[in-house]
Amino acid sequence: MKLEEGQMAPDFEAKIETGETIKLSDYRGKKVVLYFYPKDATPGCTAQACNLRDNYDALQNAGYVVFGISSDAEKSHVKFKEKQALPFSLIADTDLKVHEAFGTWQEKNTFGKTYMGTVRTTFVIDEEGKIAEIIEKVNTKEHTSQILK
Repeated sequence: MKLEEGQMAPDFEAKIETGETIKLSDYRGKKVVLYFYPKDATPGCTAQACNLRDNYDALQNAGYVVFGISSDAEKSHVKFKEKQALPFSLIADTDLKVHEAFGTWQEKNTFGKTYMGTVRTTFVIDEEGKIAEIIEKVNTKEHTSQILK
């Protein structure tokens, strides 16, 4: 089932890079940017994370809490977060439960090779826990402007 704007975002429980467990429902009353990305420390994912980092004050001033999420493990997230000085948490979805709930783990095709992977997608979730916007065509270098438009 494909998620749509206006629907309640699926609640989940997952670990961030520190090993702490968070739940999406703990952030009710706040706007949440949940961005799914394929892999730590790759060029596009680094560009996207750094764009959000460089504009983090504007996102916070607009009332957003930001979470990046990939299938990488906590240890990988710690290194990526430290190297890029990211001010937001990264969710380690190694069992792909959150990806599956949001429909971002899909069959992909690169150079004729078919494989399963993360489809880069951002969900903007409102204070009530509803999906306010789904950004499927992510511009990694200008992602903040897509969110704040």
